[in-house]
Amino acid sequence: MQALIESDLSEPYSIFTYRYFLNQWPQLSFVAMDDKKCVGVIICRLDAHGHARIQRGYIAMLAVSKDYRKRRIGSTLVRMAIQAMRDAGADEIVLETEITNQSAIALYQQFGFIKDKRLYRYYLNGVDAFRLKLFCKPDATLIDQSLPQDPAIGTVG
Repeated sequence: MQALIESDLSEPYSIFTYRYFLNQWPQLSFVAMDDKKCVGVIICRLDAHGHARIQRGYIAMLAVSKDYRKRRIGSTLVRMAIQAMRDAGADEIVLETEITNQSAIALYQQFGFIKDKRLYRYYLNGVDAFRLKLFCKPDATLIDQSLPQDPAIGTVG
């Protein structure tokens, strides 16, 4: 899982970052496996945010192996994470992505995420980021039910 994220994401993460997310919110992290090989992962958290103490979900990392892209693995992982955070009481879900990563922006927009803010020189490589936000409403159907269910994708914890 760590090797997959390191090969696909521009930011370096220490083992302590993984431990922090996976120990605190194991029910919000999912992996896609092909036999014994990790081919996709999404790592998230949910906690109180701001003065209003709203429940904010956060997608920290999403990675799919290059050899497994275009198979809706990323979409399935995002759908599962959104549903898990909504079930846990999320009022909103946020993430950051490089402004140059058009495929990631398109992926999240199909789930209803909007561009909330531009973060200048956000990444260590100097690239700007967009903060994307999804507002969660108890009566809204945010999940595209047409996305395939994949039994090879499950929770980390």
